[in-house]
Amino acid sequence: MADTTWPTSLRDLWLKDGFREVPPKNMLRTGMDIGPAKVRRRTTANVRPFFGQMFLTPALVVVLDDFFVTSTKSGTLTVELKHPRTGAIGTYRFVTEPQYAPHNRGSIASIQLELLP
Repeated sequence: MADTTWPTSLRDLWLKDGFREVPPKNMLRTGMDIGPAKVRRRTTANVRPFFGQMFLTPALVVVLDDFFVTSTKSGTLTVELKHPRTGAIGTYRFVTEPQYAPHNRGSIASIQLELLP
């Protein structure tokens, strides 16, 4: 169960152009002196990273920034969020701080999260 939920005002603002998702990195390869490498699964469950962007007005930048700093205690608490691609509800954690870049009359926020198993 997540510690907090994603702010309602930020729920459906994910940009399709800035979205990237990566399957969990869960393979361990060990090189051998002779012959092919040995390969095995590292764990039975692993985090699934994803990268997203949102176009935010100045007021929504304040919402996201306050959510990150206060509600998630600078990214240390988990967040319940609807997955931007699948729509499934999951428990996520920030990997890095949100980054903001000026764009037209607002900002593009770049966000890196990981879906927890």
